[in-house]
Amino acid sequence: MEDLKDLLPVEAVRLDVRAADWREAIGAAGRLMVETGATTDEYTREMVANVEENGPYIVIAPGVAFAHSRPSPAVLATGMSWVRLAEPVEFGHESNDPVTLVVALAAQDSAAHTSAMASLARLLGDPGTAAALAAAPTPEALHAVLAGERPQDDSEKSEPAATSEPATTSEPAEPRAGSLHKILTVCGNGVGTSLFLKNTLERVLDRWGWSRFVTVEATDTISAKGKASEAVALLTSREIARTLGDVGRPVKVVQDFTSTAEVDAVLRDTYDV
Repeated sequence: MEDLKDLLPVEAVRLDVRAADWREAIGAAGRLMVETGATTDEYTREMVANVEENGPYIVIAPGVAFAHSRPSPAVLATGMSWVRLAEPVEFGHESNDPVTLVVALAAQDSAAHTSAMASLARLLGDPGTAAALAAAPTPEALHAVLAGERPQDDSEKSEPAATSEPATTSEPAEPRAGSLHKILTVCGNGVGTSLFLKNTLERVLDRWGWSRFVTVEATDTISAKGKASEAVALLTSREIARTLGDVGRPVKVVQDFTSTAEVDAVLRDTYDV
């Protein structure tokens, strides 16, 4: 698997970009992937169409949009781009607007970039690193932060107390002994935002000591409807939850896909612990 620094070269980073609206913001991120040989112009149009069809679910955290579409012939190589906007723009998200950062992904399949997604989810979920990324003066400086040149050991300490197991709550008891549960994380395409949510959920499960009891699968809306009966719950955005409708299993909405605090609360609600 390729890591973040391989998929996001410094040439694919632009800072203080001006965009009139969300379409122009995605367009700026798409052009960078064209310039670095990851995609054709058609993929940029596909990323815009994804939002038009599925809504602004790609705004995965306050101020952060993760633009992507399905693997297609317009993807020449798995790659990413990073656009920090000079002025924020509205994507139409109920709670995470306005957006100041657009990260774009072009994936040839659903597997090659999973390690990079895990790294990016951890970086964006750490307030200290997020601040360093927002303050980076040059693409080279920002790329150095993404490459791990800023110590990450304090990331868990810098998050609010609720991101770890709350001090006032005992460690959740294991689910039914010997049972293996599945949770689905769902997005429009199954290769982008659902992987962000999967990685955040798996971090919480690791803290709980539940990783050996609960498997997490990132998937798209169509597949999720067919797989829902296998799951104890589906975690997704509000927009995708509306698309899914009633699938016979609880559909839990997560607003900030990088927040272990929010995912911890959703998991506690799911298992009533």
